[in-house]
Amino acid sequence: MPTYNININGKSHQVDADADTPLLWVLRDDLDMPGTKFGCGIAMCGACTVHLNGNAVRSCSLPVSAIGSNEVTTIEGLSENGDHPLQKVWIEQDVAQCGYCQTGQIMNAAALLKQNPNPDDAAIEAAMKGNICRCGTYVRIKNAIKSVAKA
Repeated sequence: MPTYNININGKSHQVDADADTPLLWVLRDDLDMPGTKFGCGIAMCGACTVHLNGNAVRSCSLPVSAIGSNEVTTIEGLSENGDHPLQKVWIEQDVAQCGYCQTGQIMNAAALLKQNPNPDDAAIEAAMKGNICRCGTYVRIKNAIKSVAKA
């Protein structure tokens, strides 16, 4: 089994995994970072969203062998104390219902706001389209993103 040196949340980690092991399982099972969720396993729901060099990617379909020297950021690395503006507004505006998809929603929203600090409704809807919320909190998600963009 090969050994991979991967940079996650600003720290170097050495993991032994098969080349095709999805990053999701390395994060959850090998590195004890349970914030990234398993949803569908085919990169269609967005629950497993993390950042790769600041871009939102689906960790369930990204093999650990593809990481290389790229920087991975998980929900645990978005802020040290859970005080990222999106995390704070998510709580303030009671965005989550069941909460399962919300780490993926937040990670996708953070990537959007990094690329477009002042998105309009159409840009938010387009960027967030691939993240499914089974509880249907889409209006609250969009309002939260708009609140952070205004701040």
